[in-house]
Amino acid sequence: MERRRKGAKVVTNLELTTQAPFEVWIAIGEKAWRPRIEYPRLRVVRFSKATLSAGVKEHRIEGVPVQVFEPAKTVADCFKYRNKIGLDVAIEALRECWQERRCTMDDLWHFADVCRVRNIMRPYMESLAA
Repeated sequence: MERRRKGAKVVTNLELTTQAPFEVWIAIGEKAWRPRIEYPRLRVVRFSKATLSAGVKEHRIEGVPVQVFEPAKTVADCFKYRNKIGLDVAIEALRECWQERRCTMDDLWHFADVCRVRNIMRPYMESLAA
């Protein structure tokens, strides 16, 4: 069960899952330096320039500007890392995002292409549309 909660931090912040994470996932560029902090525990993933810049929105958290991915991009990322966070987390994020109308089907297809998980997401997205 521990394994399934690893990548749930962002989807928890976006309120797309009920999972309780124990580490924070952060996306950085391919050649960027890895942040060195002891707490919170970090899981660093490296994205290409195109993937890192796609679907980014700026939010203010306690007055500090923070770049966060759109919900549809976060769902696609969940499917990309489904073996690390658990397929159940990815499916729950997709279901919540769709049911709460936080994204459109076009957004989901677009970010599925950007993250190269279109064929993986297809059966789950088709079941939502049915």
